[in-house]
Amino acid sequence: MSTPPNQRLKELRELLNTYSYQYHVLDEPTVSDAVYDGLMRELKGLEADHPDLITPDSPTQRVGNELLGGFKKVRHSSRMLSLNDVFDRSEVQAWVERMNKLLPGQKHEFFADIKMDGLACALIYEDGLFVQAITRGDSFIGEDITSNVRTIKNVPLRLRENKTFHGFLQGRTEIRGEIIMLKRDFEKLNEQQKAAGKPTYANPRNLAAGTVRQLDPKLVAARPLRFRAYDLLRDDPTEVATHIMAYEAISALGLSRNQQESVFTSVHDVMHFVDEWDEKRHSLPFNTDGLVIKLNNRAEYAQLGVVGKQPRGAVAYKYAAEQATTIVKDIVISIGRTGAATPVAVFDPVVVAGTTVQHASLHNADEIERKDVRIGDTVVIFKAGDIIPQVESVVTELRPKNAKPFDFAHELQRQYPELEFVRPADEVVYRVKGATGPLLLKKALEHFASRGALDIDTLGEKNVVALVDADLAHDLADIYVITKQDLLKLDRFADISAQKLVDAIAAKKRPPLERFVYGLGIRHVGVQTAIDIVNAFGSLDGLVHATIDQLKAVDGVGEVVAESIAAWFADEDNLALLDKFKELGVEPQYERKTGKLNGKSFVVTGTLESMGRDLAAEKIRAQGGTFQSSLGKDTDYLVVGSNVGASKLAKAAKYNTIQITEQQLLEML
Repeated sequence: MSTPPNQRLKELRELLNTYSYQYHVLDEPTVSDAVYDGLMRELKGLEADHPDLITPDSPTQRVGNELLGGFKKVRHSSRMLSLNDVFDRSEVQAWVERMNKLLPGQKHEFFADIKMDGLACALIYEDGLFVQAITRGDSFIGEDITSNVRTIKNVPLRLRENKTFHGFLQGRTEIRGEIIMLKRDFEKLNEQQKAAGKPTYANPRNLAAGTVRQLDPKLVAARPLRFRAYDLLRDDPTEVATHIMAYEAISALGLSRNQQESVFTSVHDVMHFVDEWDEKRHSLPFNTDGLVIKLNNRAEYAQLGVVGKQPRGAVAYKYAAEQATTIVKDIVISIGRTGAATPVAVFDPVVVAGTTVQHASLHNADEIERKDVRIGDTVVIFKAGDIIPQVESVVTELRPKNAKPFDFAHELQRQYPELEFVRPADEVVYRVKGATGPLLLKKALEHFASRGALDIDTLGEKNVVALVDADLAHDLADIYVITKQDLLKLDRFADISAQKLVDAIAAKKRPPLERFVYGLGIRHVGVQTAIDIVNAFGSLDGLVHATIDQLKAVDGVGEVVAESIAAWFADEDNLALLDKFKELGVEPQYERKTGKLNGKSFVVTGTLESMGRDLAAEKIRAQGGTFQSSLGKDTDYLVVGSNVGASKLAKAAKYNTIQITEQQLLEML
């Protein structure tokens, strides 16, 4: 006996809505796509044969017709309020104290949950049937986006039956929440845009908001939007006593919501929750910039009232901003170990995701041109993966009239006049002409192990070449993982020599910080400059985060040197190298040199009999003195050896520099 069409239609609708709920809300699909699609085809066929039996909650009715007249304005039943922002424990405590004054003697219970970054929206259900969706608007009046919201697959067109909350299927039930796009869906969409040669989207929040306001619901249906509820309203407020009860009802009625909510009885516990999610929020499937904290008791919440657009009974706790704006002061170019020229934007220090940054990689010439970043531009900075600062976009409305496009080739010639660069046809980066990665690495490693730097015994030019050619070293840090067994496979090493090199490298795991910095091979940073900047900042971390202005404040460091240092520490490869050193247990040590020569500067001219110039420099620095390579107005002593030119002596006389002999230097030491 065949089932009557109206009965079959009812069964199909209920089953498909159940499958949709399991898939889009619970994220627990119980049937394959093929099964769902087959039942959907049957439903469409039956409805085509019996159009009079089509109901508004049918899965086939999600996509409506294009809105020719735009969006209608609709007044909210009660205001959709925004929340006051707080940023630290003291502000949360002050909020609680204000409530205590208005509700004296009350013992508060707090409800807290993750704040979603999306478009606020209210869903209206009449007798359990979805009838309308309204944006927040100005809090009093929003726009009717019902046709578009019907396309969002996890929005139920009919609320689910539930014994506990059966009453909410009678009369008017309003469910408020956010329309969002999950991070994984956003990334997938951008990958599709790239593959099609189309521009990528800036962020999930803007894309979700822009999508919902499309006039054609078919375009909205093609985007992976989701609705996450955070509140439930009834005409009789006493039906929903607490915010945690509203959450329980939301789930029971078949809507998606967050699963991180908690109820607390003390500010201390609330702040523990805040701190916990500051660390864990990046693993969430959606973007967030903080938490919502409310009084759990909704009668007390309502009793506190509203000030402006904000309720007194709730606040939004905001984590450190993950975006910020700043002004590009310069674009400098860093040369990496492979010879690649990487442009770096240098800007006024700005706090992003809780840390101060002042430079960001611009990757390559094409990226600068694509984003059209110019010196003087106001730019939006963000942290990729909350680690690496990057320029997201330019605020072109604030561009200075005299800002010119960045000429990459010209800047390479200006900043590196002694080098020649080429851009291979199949690459996006400029590289030093004639210099391969292995060649540059050999030079860098030889410098790192040299006497002026880490002074690693037996790691000279020939052994460096052997290590790189044997693929044992891909960067400076790799020498710390080389084993005796690795070396014994090479022709150059026998048992004793292999052990000697391994021991020599291991002995330099805690090198003086100034030697380590010099060994990194930062352009324009010689031995003395390394000492000066290390003394100025006192730690490697301090140097990494130093601003250009702070660097320029160090004696002997000018604009060019400061920019070179800043560019080196802005390069992602270099930062990764420093992290690798740390992971391998390499811990440079800072010790301010003090002695008889503190505050005194020396220049050596001519030939010394008792020691070479490098050794003299080491002895002077060991006593806290400064060794200079050239004579200047700030030079205190000129050490005069044999075979001295008259010009140096004349210059010393001009600057009133004290001239001493080698013997006098030895006595001072």
